[in-house]
Amino acid sequence: MVYRIFTEKKQNFDVEAKGLLSDIKGFLKINEIENIRLFNCYDVENISEELFEQCKITVFSEPQTDETYSELPDTGDCVIVHEYLPGQFDQRADSAAQCIQLISCGQRPIVRTKKVLVIYGKLSSEQIEAIEKYVINPVESMKSDLELPKTLDIKVGIPGAVEVINGFNFFNEDELLQFIKDRGLAMDLNDIKCCQKYFISKVRNPTITEIKVLDTYWSDHCRHTTFLTVLDDVEIKEGYIRDSYEKYLEIRKELKIRKPVTLMDMATIGAKYLKDKGCLDKIDVSDEINACTVKIDVDTDNGTEKWLLLFKNETHNHPTEIEPFGGAATCIGGAIRDPLSGRSYVYQAMRVTGASNPLLPVEETMAGKLPQRKIVTSAAAGYSSYGNQIGLATGLVDEIYHDGYTAKHMEVGMVVGAAPAKNVIRQTPEAGDVVILLGGKTGRDGCGGATGSSKSHNISSLESCGAEVQKGNAPEERKLQRLFRNPKATTLIKRCNDFGAGGVSVAVGELAEGLEINLNAISKKYEGLDGTELAISESQERMAVVVAEKDLNTFMTLAEEENLEANVVAKVTAKDAMVMLWNSKVICELDRSFLNSNGAAKHAAAAISEVSKNEKVYKIPVTDPEKVVADLNMCSRQGLSERFDSTIGAGTVLMPFGGKYQKTPIQAMVAKIPVLKGETKTCSVCAYGYNPYVSERNPYNGAYYAVVESVAKVIAAGGNMHECYLTFQEYFKRMSEDPNGWGLPLSALLGSLMAQLDLKIGSIGGKDSMSGTFEEISVPPTLISFAVSKSNTDNIISPEFKESGKKVYLVKPEYNENGLPVKDSMISVFELVSSLISDKKTK
Repeated sequence: MVYRIFTEKKQNFDVEAKGLLSDIKGFLKINEIENIRLFNCYDVENISEELFEQCKITVFSEPQTDETYSELPDTGDCVIVHEYLPGQFDQRADSAAQCIQLISCGQRPIVRTKKVLVIYGKLSSEQIEAIEKYVINPVESMKSDLELPKTLDIKVGIPGAVEVINGFNFFNEDELLQFIKDRGLAMDLNDIKCCQKYFISKVRNPTITEIKVLDTYWSDHCRHTTFLTVLDDVEIKEGYIRDSYEKYLEIRKELKIRKPVTLMDMATIGAKYLKDKGCLDKIDVSDEINACTVKIDVDTDNGTEKWLLLFKNETHNHPTEIEPFGGAATCIGGAIRDPLSGRSYVYQAMRVTGASNPLLPVEETMAGKLPQRKIVTSAAAGYSSYGNQIGLATGLVDEIYHDGYTAKHMEVGMVVGAAPAKNVIRQTPEAGDVVILLGGKTGRDGCGGATGSSKSHNISSLESCGAEVQKGNAPEERKLQRLFRNPKATTLIKRCNDFGAGGVSVAVGELAEGLEINLNAISKKYEGLDGTELAISESQERMAVVVAEKDLNTFMTLAEEENLEANVVAKVTAKDAMVMLWNSKVICELDRSFLNSNGAAKHAAAAISEVSKNEKVYKIPVTDPEKVVADLNMCSRQGLSERFDSTIGAGTVLMPFGGKYQKTPIQAMVAKIPVLKGETKTCSVCAYGYNPYVSERNPYNGAYYAVVESVAKVIAAGGNMHECYLTFQEYFKRMSEDPNGWGLPLSALLGSLMAQLDLKIGSIGGKDSMSGTFEEISVPPTLISFAVSKSNTDNIISPEFKESGKKVYLVKPEYNENGLPVKDSMISVFELVSSLISDKKTK
């Protein structure tokens, strides 16, 4: 039997309903609406009537704030009902089911939820449709009704055998192109030809699983295809930028790099060169590619301890554009996963977003787009919801406004984690080792997440990309955090990988050269998933770890203590191939060398034209001060920042806003290293640098200044310049055959390279997102520099004025004819400010 209950917030607690009413009146301009009542509807099955009655006031509602009804008390003038699409994770329903199970100590019931809007006011059908469109995002939700179902237990058919693409090896070019289109693949014609050649050599046709796995493995999101494109011809007309390119070529010769010239090489060569010169000796180098990792000394009650400091930036631009809440939530969840998979405890986060004007009226929203207001508010709700639930202090929140981000919203999360070095063991997996999948179950949400994020956004994305976006499950990842803080568990792990985009195919596939994966061993959210879906579904809160077979039982016991589901899903083999079995049949068998080839080599030409003298200047002329002050980028972000908890964990050193009235924003976030016992004064200092208006005029100068700005903010807060490291976030238009388009990231990377060399501070990580195009619109050239440094809390200063009557000094370097700071002058300024702070001569 299915039981039903409606809950509604009592008057003065109905904040969500009042907020929605305000949006409809103010944003949708529907003034005829008089009131809204908002109900949560719960349908429950596999529960006794007595238990259901008990749960009314213990699970479904809080008597202090909620009213409950067995039937909808009023239908007003109109009722709108919506629920999640099948396959989308419903955290409200999942939490309710868990709570009921805890009370009953029995089986978990089935719970489904719906949102019910009761609207008062004589509205036209067009106005009702406008409200429906505003509250129901087709990517995640669908319109529903109030009919009580007879059962919630939907029987799903047993999937058939995995399809073999008969005749694939004989497809001509037109047939291959049509195949790419029909199957929604991200790979291009040369990639699919590469696949065809491989399977011809194997004298067999591929399965659809193999094609989807290769499409995922080779996607821009997973394998940085654009950044690894070979630049065969580079033409640079501007003198000082051309000089930088020549310097880059000289470094390649000095380091004896024989790989082709690529954007990836430019992005990473600075750190390689500085490390070769002995400047980055504290970087922790390993075969794992999880997060930027450096060695630090931490003062504790027991003396100085050796720790690892980890940090990582992550974007979820495409998911947040089409489903803001889930996309932003999984952005912070994804950022956490990387340092977490490095066995560190993530303790502080930063959020930097890029948006168009969210104050534009809804009627100016472009076709195929969500309103900017909907994107920015829902994304902020998603990121903060996940961060607050998992218990992560968000130290700095900023939003950048530029019309170019109409093309695609920018959602960037950056996190910092740390762990005692003795807790982290890294070893090479050996044949016979087992791979354990930990955490959340697999569903269809997240299928195509990697390839979807690698495609440019278009007018049909809202209707076609639903399965690519997940709903985060923060409490599940919290369990992983607890387990990975236990040295009894972490010292058993030989290698670990997080379940980012690509799911099993990438997360497990990257752990060892030879693997045999049993897809039937993967826990599922529901039945009906076929082998292909199990192979590529992202599913957010999961980890894959390699342990020796002798340690298997011990590790499984530790996981069970944290209420984490753990299953052996693969074994390491001596054969250099990734083999996947489903229903005891091999549905995927790919040689490691072919997987690692990243598909067909990509080639392009790049060109950078001359930059006008005006565009070389960093400062944008202020012709209308009133216009500058009225610019959205000048407004306070306090209302936005207050959605995020900055104090979780009691390690925050600088609050987001300081001063007597808490109105002065910080430049850098600072938090203590999270020692488990006792006290420490060792802290991390993190800041970002980026200006879209400088970067669109001159990407080279914009990137150079992004690095300088991030480091300057760290130093101004009391960070240590000599223990400072960088990580970059690149976000550019979708690349085409136009050499000038390739010149934008080329120019930016050269600027960032020269800044690294001038400051002797290397970028030891980063993330590129090269799909910032919608129809004919593109995002501004974006290279964000994140700077991370170690310091002591005694050396930290906050930016607000401490008392009246004190002098304020401007300390600035000399500038050259290209609008850039003179290297020696800039370093002198940084050293002067650092010494003034350390000598307590400034506040």
